[in-house]
Amino acid sequence: MRNNYIILFFLLSTLILFHQNIQAQKIGVVLSGGGAGGACHVGVLKALEENNIPIDYITGTSIGALIGGYYAAGYSVEEIEKMVTSEKFIELTKGYLEKKYQYYFFRKDDDASWITLKVSFDSSLVTNIPTNVINSVPIDFEMVSNFSNAAAAATYNFDSLFIPFRCVASDIENKKSIVFKEGKLNQAIRASMTYPLYLKPINVNGKILFDGGLYNNFPADVMNKDFNPDYIIGSVVTSANPKVDEENLYAQLRSMLINNPDFSLQNKTGIIIKSWSDVGTFNFSACKKLVDSGYVATVRQIDSIRKNISVSVTKEQVNEKRKKFKRKFSEETVIEEIEIEGLNKKQQFYVKHVIQNNPKKQYTIESIKKTYFRLAEDPKIQSIFPTLVLNPQTGKYKLNLKIKRQKDLFIQFGGNISTRPISTGFVSAQYNYFSKFAMSVYANGYFGRLNTSGLGKIRFDFPSKLPIYIEPLVCFSRWDYYRSSTLFYNFQQPAYLTQNDKYGELNIGVPIGNRSKAVISGGVAELNNIYYQTSSFGTKDTADQTRFQFMYGNLEYEYNTLNRKLYASEGGYFSFKTRYVNGLESLIPGTTDNQTKQIKQLDVPHEWVVVKMKFDGYLKPFKFFKIGILGEGVYSTQNLFLNYTSSVLSAPAFMPTPESRTLFLPNFRAYQYVAGGGKMIFNPIPKLDIRFEAYIFQPYQAINNNPTYTATLGKAFADRYYVGMAALVYHTALGPLSLSVNYYHGEVQPFTFLVHFGYTLFNRKSIE
Repeated sequence: MRNNYIILFFLLSTLILFHQNIQAQKIGVVLSGGGAGGACHVGVLKALEENNIPIDYITGTSIGALIGGYYAAGYSVEEIEKMVTSEKFIELTKGYLEKKYQYYFFRKDDDASWITLKVSFDSSLVTNIPTNVINSVPIDFEMVSNFSNAAAAATYNFDSLFIPFRCVASDIENKKSIVFKEGKLNQAIRASMTYPLYLKPINVNGKILFDGGLYNNFPADVMNKDFNPDYIIGSVVTSANPKVDEENLYAQLRSMLINNPDFSLQNKTGIIIKSWSDVGTFNFSACKKLVDSGYVATVRQIDSIRKNISVSVTKEQVNEKRKKFKRKFSEETVIEEIEIEGLNKKQQFYVKHVIQNNPKKQYTIESIKKTYFRLAEDPKIQSIFPTLVLNPQTGKYKLNLKIKRQKDLFIQFGGNISTRPISTGFVSAQYNYFSKFAMSVYANGYFGRLNTSGLGKIRFDFPSKLPIYIEPLVCFSRWDYYRSSTLFYNFQQPAYLTQNDKYGELNIGVPIGNRSKAVISGGVAELNNIYYQTSSFGTKDTADQTRFQFMYGNLEYEYNTLNRKLYASEGGYFSFKTRYVNGLESLIPGTTDNQTKQIKQLDVPHEWVVVKMKFDGYLKPFKFFKIGILGEGVYSTQNLFLNYTSSVLSAPAFMPTPESRTLFLPNFRAYQYVAGGGKMIFNPIPKLDIRFEAYIFQPYQAINNNPTYTATLGKAFADRYYVGMAALVYHTALGPLSLSVNYYHGEVQPFTFLVHFGYTLFNRKSIE
């Protein structure tokens, strides 16, 4: 009997110890880096949860740190999957800001620039080279919004998150890997995923940190050292460095930057899941397919995993644990203080008045989002990195902004290269001053056969509840519509039609919401038209001249969400402009004016009011097909000038296509008109558009030319004209490359063929 008790006691002890070992079994999940392929990690986590595999610890690198960080912060797999497969996530990975937060008020006027160089006076040329391809501001704000509450609930100790978590970054100065186990979660994950030249690096505790994958792309060693689990499940979505050869620049750079990764489990029992992830590093549009790939690859390994794991946890138990963790923090993140680093006191004053319309008011992270992005789009700000720290006494947060001011000088180059004699070079420079107010000093120049012009302006920006800018400017330009013999102007050679235009103007602008602005302006101008009204002239003849000296006042409202400054295919544009003009016309006849025997006429008065509305909008009914609608209307009380040519040159013009901006088309000018049409845009591959555009121009009264070269107004609605364009447009990183056939109804040669690279954009004329 005694032996039976001993045996029973031994069996019970064994069962207890066995039960304790089962309960004590811990599972670690290691997520590799790998760019867009990291979406597979979501499928891996999804399959583990559905099959009741517990996840006790997570370590990750780069995209693995991001996915693992979301899970460790208490986000469900369903929430993470919805996030990474959303259009918003794709836009974030490209550095795009949501359209509703884009701030049109700071957008500079469209010009022909291709590239922008940003230079600081106190640094060398090498240090002025950009360190990032995409704008990191949208990503950084999204991460501080998503991770700050969880970090605070864990008292900034990553062991106390919903799932204990580690991520790694790379200290390239000391050539070593950095492990994050505490601190601001958004900062740690952002450092881990800072892929060189893709995202701007950040400074953490005085060290510039980059992507953890440079030195440790699969942190199984961190998992073992910090957590020592019983079993490791590794998800790998990348491979060893490609073989280096003399033709493969990417392989050369990768081998120089990245240590060959170690995908072993560091002598620990476990399994490595290799999902299909053969997409481009930054091809985040394939995330849905990648999530499914990770899920399928994991399901195939579930039986092998189950053989080594005796414990289970149901999805309901996981969700209950997640809810318990989330109850530690409020859904609303209230900000009681803003701290700014990297700027002097006067610059901090400017920043705080942009973000906080009322400094005494408390804000939530969501309510501050609009003004935060307004600040980020300010041309005086180069970068912002946000962190939030909880004040445990008040339960509210301090928002810390590490801000770097923009470079002192912007230099731009661009223009247009064309098969027609309209090629133009463009250069501009802008100096930025930043204090309690902001100032930009800007100048540009266009140089070509068609147009030579220069513009200079100074813009003063004042932060307030209603931001305002004041902008004085001067502009001069020369247009020569028929010169084609030389690259630059030969001022001695007579031209068929030239315009010399100069004006000074003062603009005062205020924003109307995020995507529109109102501008009131006034100025003085002189428009000097030099022309022959007959084609029979010699080198000894002199041209007719019309000089119009005037003053004007404008009131304009403009809304703009177009995706491109030329050949737009998304968004919308609307403008309403009213203008008052008062001036004096002078006519000096040339030697060819024998038929009319005109005499010099000086200081003929003109006064009128003009109202113009324009709409340009796009719809996307199908994935590869877009529809555009353009409408324009003008009403003017303007009267005729002293002859036909001067009357037409001073009239509003309808210029719906890029080439039409480079032509003098009398049939498409009138004092009152309505015009419009449609666009069909096919987008068979990214960046390639096939465009078909057709428009009708309906003047109320056409401006007609008499045999004596004087002008008369035609009968109401008696004339109408048509414009058409068929174009193949490829949008390069510098600008559009276009091949087009154009049609202009009523012209002697109605069809034109044009190939151009760049932008047919110019400084505005005084009469427009």
